[in-house]
Amino acid sequence: MNTIVFHKTAFGVLSLAAVAVLGGGMPAVAENLDTISTQQLTQISKTEEQANTQAVSNSAHETVSSIVIPTPGTVETSSAALAPQTSESTSQTAAPNVAQADIGIGTTTRGGSSYIGVAANIGLSGGDSALGDGNFMIISKIGFTRAFSVRPSAVLGDDTVFLIPVSYDFSFQQLGDPLSEALPIAPYVGAGAAIKTGGDSQVSLLLSGGVDVPLNSQFTANAAVNAAFFDETDIGLSIGVGYNFGGFGI
Repeated sequence: MNTIVFHKTAFGVLSLAAVAVLGGGMPAVAENLDTISTQQLTQISKTEEQANTQAVSNSAHETVSSIVIPTPGTVETSSAALAPQTSESTSQTAAPNVAQADIGIGTTTRGGSSYIGVAANIGLSGGDSALGDGNFMIISKIGFTRAFSVRPSAVLGDDTVFLIPVSYDFSFQQLGDPLSEALPIAPYVGAGAAIKTGGDSQVSLLLSGGVDVPLNSQFTANAAVNAAFFDETDIGLSIGVGYNFGGFGI
């Protein structure tokens, strides 16, 4: 009996002790939770303060760096000179200059104006065509750049020959004075085709060379040697005069 009473008493004491422990522990847990929450809020507040301080510092640095302070002793004191320069203004590149050649039918070359005229042909060699005999000629010069021209002509006779050379025109400076005007004489050399008509028609290589001498604004004198390589080589010397005309560009 006494044993049962003792057990009941012990159980009751243990129950009171457990209640006391539990009752005392709940405020402690709550206090610990409050302490943790306060520390976290304090840490978040400090982090936000640091972020705001850094943002203000960066903004102030950018503002200061964008201001150009004039250097003492310089003359650039206008607002345009003190304004910050963008990278676009310093990275401009010059467009390369592209050389272009003006092309025009009948343009004036270095040797003078284009012209059409008449000449006398003197046969020097051959005789297979009109080029190798003494005959009448129609001559011309048609410039298409400053250096190049085509000089179609016709030697009239029993076996008429058409000459179509493309020539390169020169211009000479007076000796010893490179700054002086060019001499009033313009040599040229050329090559092309010679076309012989008649019963024995042929097309052959033509070599040509001569000189133009401007007489005035209206007339140009010409002397040339033409060689056509037919079955036998025909060579003729022509002397004539042409009437100058202006060109029309394309």
